[in-house]
Amino acid sequence: MIEMQNLSFGYGGGEALLADMTLSLQPGSFHFLTGPSGAGKTTFLRLCYADLLPSAGRMSTFGQDVRALSRDGIAGLRRRVGVVHQDPQFLDHMPVAENIALPLMISGQAVDMAALGDLLAWVQLSRHARAMPPELSGGERQRAALARAVIMAPDLILADEPTGNLDWDMSMRLLQLLIELNRSGKAVLIATHDLNLVRAAKQQVQARVLRIAGMKLQLAGADL
Repeated sequence: MIEMQNLSFGYGGGEALLADMTLSLQPGSFHFLTGPSGAGKTTFLRLCYADLLPSAGRMSTFGQDVRALSRDGIAGLRRRVGVVHQDPQFLDHMPVAENIALPLMISGQAVDMAALGDLLAWVQLSRHARAMPPELSGGERQRAALARAVIMAPDLILADEPTGNLDWDMSMRLLQLLIELNRSGKAVLIATHDLNLVRAAKQQVQARVLRIAGMKLQLAGADL
């Protein structure tokens, strides 16, 4: 699914932020990405969906070298990756249901209203379908962001500190949805600084923990 070989990245061609990273991310896997603030977790995720391209080394996603992809090729890759940002942005003048369906609209696909209703029910937002984004709580916004990320039926879900602004109960609700996606066959990669979240997940799913430290990607120890 994602293969990195001796990959390095530095902004603007400057000093490397990430260096000599090697990783094989397999279909259906569940990974956490940890590391201190500023270590490069968000940058790593952006590399995974070709929002950034490596400065050196090799990276292939779904069997394709990301450096060789055309603009259409990158767009096709991104349709197979759902991304949940720590601070999800919505169009505040559009109802929640339309915000969730926006990736389909942008790609020119018809919106299956029954499937959209099922998705809203899955994230427990059915009664907020016509609400405007500013009316949602933090937990509701993150669940809406997850629904938007998966509406194109991606193979890989990337979540960047998705529980960073949530209390523990809301964090567990969101984690449970991500675990359900993994059990349905999706690969999941969550960047987080919350080791309690990692421990809670490992009680339910076989998860590997990666750590970025000193610009390098490491497999974290069993103490997590």
